[in-house]
Formats: sequence, structure tokens, C-alpha cells
Amino acid sequence: MAKISVKSVIWKEGKYYVAQCLNVEVSSFGETRQEALANLDEALELYFEDHKEAKITTVNRPQIVSQSLKYA
Repeated sequence: MAKISVKSVIWKEGKYYVAQCLNVEVSSFGETRQEALANLDEALELYFEDHKEAKITTVNRPQIVSQSLKYA
């Protein structure tokens, strides 16, 4: 079994916590931070089980940046 390191971000959205992996497009949620992260772990295991040759984006020192946008 291969071991990889990934970075994730977690935030509260309504009554749920959302956990999203920054290296691959996988996310999950839960009623607590711990549950969201555990669900993300499971989702990542399933993702890598199906995608043996997955392209993993390297993420170094991510930052939270606020932006203001105009849209129609």
C-alpha cells in the first residue's frame, strides 16, 4: 500500500462541516470537524482505489485569500 501526504481545508457551511482535499478534487462533510475529516479520509481511500494513476497536484503553503468579484 502506497502512502501519500495531502493537504485539506475544512469550513462550516450551515450546520455541517465541509472538508476538501486540495491535491485532488475530493470532498466530504459531517456534523463535526472530526466526522467531516473521517468521511474525507474514506472518500480519498475510495478515490485512490479507483484511480491508481491519479494526478496529485502539489500544494505548498496554501493561503486563504479574500476576493471581491462583480458578476451579472
